[in-house]
Amino acid sequence: MTDTTTSGVTAATRAPSQSVERSAGSGAALQTEHGTTSISSTVVAKIAGLATQEIPGVQAMGKSLTRAFGSIRSKVPGGGTSATTQGVSVEVGERQAAVDIDIVAYYGQSIVETADAIRQNVIDQIESMTGLEVVEVNVSVDDLYIPSDGSDDAQESRVA
Repeated sequence: MTDTTTSGVTAATRAPSQSVERSAGSGAALQTEHGTTSISSTVVAKIAGLATQEIPGVQAMGKSLTRAFGSIRSKVPGGGTSATTQGVSVEVGERQAAVDIDIVAYYGQSIVETADAIRQNVIDQIESMTGLEVVEVNVSVDDLYIPSDGSDDAQESRVA
């Protein structure tokens, strides 16, 4: 029960010119004349998660049910995946990667600007760290975080 998968984005959802090239293994293979470098989808998911968390408009990652289970898992020793990859799904091929990210955005922040900043940072980080070409980064805003001013309990009654 984890959000980090290699099947979050299907080739059918991409334009034919942007299909992810699949490898036989679980990671990407970067071939040179001196050897092969294999990059796991888990590594790409962690990079994407950390790059997303760097963006100021992101309050949390993952869908509400996933965040609830993640909160419970984090309290149990050896409870599973880290919060770094919560809400991140990746598909990694030989030379390309595609990423899906679920976030909770802050109320009052521009969702379009936040999504664009996430997309750019994720692409920059994955491409610079792995050498993979990122063909798409899909950002789903699943909820808005509305900060409480702490006066919920002290609201005045409307009637006397």
